[in-house]
Amino acid sequence: MSEPSNKPSGLSVRRKVMGDEFVDRALDNADWLTEPLQDYINEHGWGATWNREGLDLRTRSLITVAMLAALKAPTELKGHVRGALRNGCSKQEIQETLLHSAVYCGAPATQEAFRAAREILDQWPDAE
Repeated sequence: MSEPSNKPSGLSVRRKVMGDEFVDRALDNADWLTEPLQDYINEHGWGATWNREGLDLRTRSLITVAMLAALKAPTELKGHVRGALRNGCSKQEIQETLLHSAVYCGAPATQEAFRAAREILDQWPDAE
């Protein structure tokens, strides 16, 4: 029998990174088809992966931004750029992560990622 974990739930980690508004919208929009996917994301993505020791949330955010750039997933990238900012990543760190990804995933994918990131970064207040 495994011992109870002191780790927060996947849903609470998701809320911390992505924000209540984002998570509430995702959960409220779930239906008979997509509700199992939301459960999977909370349990496996946010619970089993984002909740692990070894990397802090800032690092996980930057890795995720780079992967979503490579996957040409601009909608998900926007949410995770917002999450990276919530985790304390700077606009410059996000820019550098996207620039770094160009070498590995190509200019077209990175250009699409910069377009998506700009929508979020231009709205986000600069740190004081």
